[in-house]
Amino acid sequence: MRTPREIAFRLKQEFTNAYLYARPPKIGLDNFAPRLTLPDTAEIADKLTGTRFAQEVVALAEQIRQHRFPILGLTIETGPEIHWRTDYLSGIETRLDYFRTIPYLDAAQAGDHKVIWELNRQQHLVILAQAYLFTGDRANLDEIQTQLESWFAANPFHRGINWASALEVAFRALSWIWVWHLVGPNLPSEFRPRWLSELYRHGVHLENNLSFYFSPNTHLLGEALALHALGLFFASLPKGGRWEQLGGQVMREQMERQVHGDGSHFEQSTYYHVYALDMFLLHAILAKPDRSYMDKLERMAEYLDTLLGSARVLSFIGDDDGGRLFHPYGQRDRFGRATMATASIALDRRDWQRDFDDLHEQAIWWLGAGVVPHEPGAGKRGSRLFSDAGVAVMVSEDVQVIVDAGPFGPGAAGHSHADTLGIVVRCGDDEVLIDPGTYTYVGDPKWRDWFRGTEAHNTVRIDGLNQAVVAGPFRWANRPEVTILSWKTNAERDLLEAECRYMGFIHRRRVEFQKPEVIVIVDEIEGPSGEHDVEQLWHLGSMDAAAQLVLPDGAELIESWRSSVFGEKHSAPLIRARRHGALPIRLEARIQIQPRTK
Repeated sequence: MRTPREIAFRLKQEFTNAYLYARPPKIGLDNFAPRLTLPDTAEIADKLTGTRFAQEVVALAEQIRQHRFPILGLTIETGPEIHWRTDYLSGIETRLDYFRTIPYLDAAQAGDHKVIWELNRQQHLVILAQAYLFTGDRANLDEIQTQLESWFAANPFHRGINWASALEVAFRALSWIWVWHLVGPNLPSEFRPRWLSELYRHGVHLENNLSFYFSPNTHLLGEALALHALGLFFASLPKGGRWEQLGGQVMREQMERQVHGDGSHFEQSTYYHVYALDMFLLHAILAKPDRSYMDKLERMAEYLDTLLGSARVLSFIGDDDGGRLFHPYGQRDRFGRATMATASIALDRRDWQRDFDDLHEQAIWWLGAGVVPHEPGAGKRGSRLFSDAGVAVMVSEDVQVIVDAGPFGPGAAGHSHADTLGIVVRCGDDEVLIDPGTYTYVGDPKWRDWFRGTEAHNTVRIDGLNQAVVAGPFRWANRPEVTILSWKTNAERDLLEAECRYMGFIHRRRVEFQKPEVIVIVDEIEGPSGEHDVEQLWHLGSMDAAAQLVLPDGAELIESWRSSVFGEKHSAPLIRARRHGALPIRLEARIQIQPRTK
């Protein structure tokens, strides 16, 4: 049920959108000088030229100039002309109508909106700008101008799919701000006012379409971050002060609302935690907020640091959409390293940095060439329970065990998976048990449901059911009740006991890490009378990992799936132990970590 306040907000929003559609804002920006202060680009280029990062950027830029775009787990080849409203996988091109009438969640009519939007974020233009700084090759500038002019023509204000999500408008605005900062003065003087006018329109759209009610999660964060940055950028214009104030206010409010006391993000997704942390972190650099904000920001970074572990790799618990606030290229499970490198400098935490190269992707561009890198260190990490997230991280030397004993996310729990009491295990760089990832949102409902379903996680499935009921691509109904019964940790062992209740069943799991090499998992299932089918599922990081599991008799090795980056999937091994009979049923498994060979 919508409140009167929400109804009034939405009516005003729709009236304003319709008015702007009929009468797009016009503003003359000849001789306009933006005021947003960002680090000196010449110093950064001088410091990074010749590094591996610079070489990768130059190679990426050449690929982009050929219109071969690395999008998520794909490479999209558009040919000479880019069709900005087309899903190149399905060939479907969306119409150029009022943005509210575009059925972007209907793949049959719009294709996969995620693929369309990722290209239209235009983060690849930042790569072209960086490549120009490294090489001085004006072909990169020419390509930036050509693509922008093409985009303006194909996406008039408030028309088409690329205005349908305020978050996508925000990402594109941030890309344009970065490109302006890096190379804006080097672009032709006659082109710049038109570009700035289009950027200003992005701010007008965002001010009226912040996702207070539609998606008050990372959508709202990205929109508020961009609006605040646009306010700083257009500070000399009447709307600039309003945008800066509103964007900053929303960011501060959402830090309190979206981030738990233990530092975890409320959507219960490790990938979206990185998203949110990057957004809050960039805002902190731009706005210099108060101590309360910074304290919570530090707790967010501590949570991520614990999740990354000694291997500095992120396990994808919950949805991962393959995107990123800045530089969305490379291995997705390593994006957190650049975030931690930035946080280590911004928050003066020397124990978070591991490799000087981690600074190059993000920290230097955000903080400047003068940042003083900390000497990489090992840091000290112990086992921890993050009680708000319901996530236990068990650690001994380079062995890491993550147990997800938390609830689904808030609201519709759109980015949660039915993975309650699931477990992920790694030993250094070797994966033992993995989370298979996400693969798709709306591209194929069958695969969307499989990758977020209980079968795709290292937990127990009863009677072939998910732990909650799928109610759409971003909604769960009848979610389980989850309770942590016990948590103990010391130098010799860690112990977590928790239970999950759903559809009349009780699944109780005990995970004991007998340090440093043995993990014992005991599952007890209770529920209604009659015969029931119980599956204990183990998704393996490799076939070698199978030798480390000791399972009940009758366990079988079968083919399963894994998605290492959104939009890509490949086969992966799964071991399934099954029992059929009356409840209660008890299953035990043991993982014997094999020491790595030097």
